[in-house]
Amino acid sequence: MQKFKVTFLPDHLTITAEKDSSILTAAISAGIYLNSNCAGDGTCGGCKVIVNQGQVKSQPNGIITAQEKKNNLYLACLTAIQSDLEILIPDSSRMDKDIQTDNLGGDATIEPGDTLGKNFGLCFDIGTTTISGQLVNLNSKKILGTKTAYNRQAAFGSDVITRIVYAAKTGGLEKLHNALSGTMNQIIRELVSEHKVDLNAVNCIVCSGNTTMMHLLLSLDPAHIRRQPYVPPANFPSVLRAAEAGIQISPQGLLSCVPGVSGYLGGDAIAGVLSSGIYQKEETCILIDIGTNGEIVLGNRDFLVACAGSAGPAFEGSGVTSGMRASSGAIQKVSINKNDFSVKYSTIQDKIPRGICGSGYIDLLSEMLTSGIIDKSGKIKVTGKRIRSSDNGREFVVCFKEEIRAQADIVINEADIENLKRSKGAIYSACAILVKHLALEFSAISKIFIAGGFGTYLDIEKAIRIGLLPDLERSKFIFIGNSSLAGSREILLSSQAQAMAEALALKITYFELSMDSDYMEEYSQALFFPHTDLTKFPTVKF
Repeated sequence: MQKFKVTFLPDHLTITAEKDSSILTAAISAGIYLNSNCAGDGTCGGCKVIVNQGQVKSQPNGIITAQEKKNNLYLACLTAIQSDLEILIPDSSRMDKDIQTDNLGGDATIEPGDTLGKNFGLCFDIGTTTISGQLVNLNSKKILGTKTAYNRQAAFGSDVITRIVYAAKTGGLEKLHNALSGTMNQIIRELVSEHKVDLNAVNCIVCSGNTTMMHLLLSLDPAHIRRQPYVPPANFPSVLRAAEAGIQISPQGLLSCVPGVSGYLGGDAIAGVLSSGIYQKEETCILIDIGTNGEIVLGNRDFLVACAGSAGPAFEGSGVTSGMRASSGAIQKVSINKNDFSVKYSTIQDKIPRGICGSGYIDLLSEMLTSGIIDKSGKIKVTGKRIRSSDNGREFVVCFKEEIRAQADIVINEADIENLKRSKGAIYSACAILVKHLALEFSAISKIFIAGGFGTYLDIEKAIRIGLLPDLERSKFIFIGNSSLAGSREILLSSQAQAMAEALALKITYFELSMDSDYMEEYSQALFFPHTDLTKFPTVKF
């Protein structure tokens, strides 16, 4: 097979790739991860690259415009290598894989002086979109640091179903496993280096995540998760050497995965129940984990019933034009002047804006509704200097690039709004159906625990205004951040917590939303801001 040299700019990385292989495949081989939510099917348009030099052969598609073709733009997934190439990757096509220190619970602490019997551990929340890890001193039980990165598997698809399909391809499971373990190892290297910890002193890891992520971590074929009777190979994975999963800690170090309940309710939900404490409550509570796979758990100390709704990655900053995870420079608070549509915002760590995270999008949608920029269907209905046309419908400019010294404006367009609307609709309708299935009303819920990677901020009032959360007394809502990571940490530090996690995995009853005849109707009604039936949101006024 003929091979060619492919150089990627501005990284100045050169690799050898086979003729007729795709530019996307070559980029991944070079350790460069492009936005490819469609897993290389050529439908999302996220992997646009510029061919500076060389010959390529590209499949026809309706995404690249005539002007972009003149500027030598191609979709990396649909473009085959025909000669030596020089490829320029625009920032807009590149996954943000920088590891960021995030405030996800606990203060970073370094113990002074020498400590006898140094003993460290790691806990991980392995999400479909992002991966978060914490380094913990097991002797003092202090959190030394927390870091988050995008899951590199996103280059093979944005959701678990796409990745399960990709895993069935030749070499697919290995590639997905390597992308996941590579992200985890990068986080580990950053944490131990920053806190001057000997890697040989890191002796154990506890991981939580949805069932598909756990299977891909352990290199287990996830195919049966999406095949009847939808029974995964392992809900209670055995403890193993971390090295067997490709995780680089002490050679004798152990890796444990929080047990799951079913194919679509994994250890992240168990960890969330554990850390929120709803399994100990006398009154009925609900845990809502807002992520790519939105998990809902309803119950108390006597019963626990759960479901999972496919919310997509929009509220985690993926699949939306200016989205990013909740890290330094992410816009997390927004207000809009009703008179001239001017925007005020604040960012995480007060840095120059780089994009918008989940809490920022919730604020932004709420403010656009209140100021009349969008109607209840999400269409932009006004004019002004911040409103213009784009390839994805009309768009609203949150930050002009000149103001923030960036290459592109920070915007939200009608396609983004549609994605966010579907995400919020999936979360709300899953909650509504679960409550209805148990013959309850929302008013009967005592506490609502909200989990998710929103950083340090979530405006409950605005989340209700857009119809993401039910319209209940505000004092009932408790924002608990990354409950999956917190639960993993509890298990890392306590054998009793580990035993409780196993007991919870056996106790929780999983309810399949698709089996409920009312679900699609409920979901369709939730595809408006806040809802088609405004009697369900009596306090929301515009």
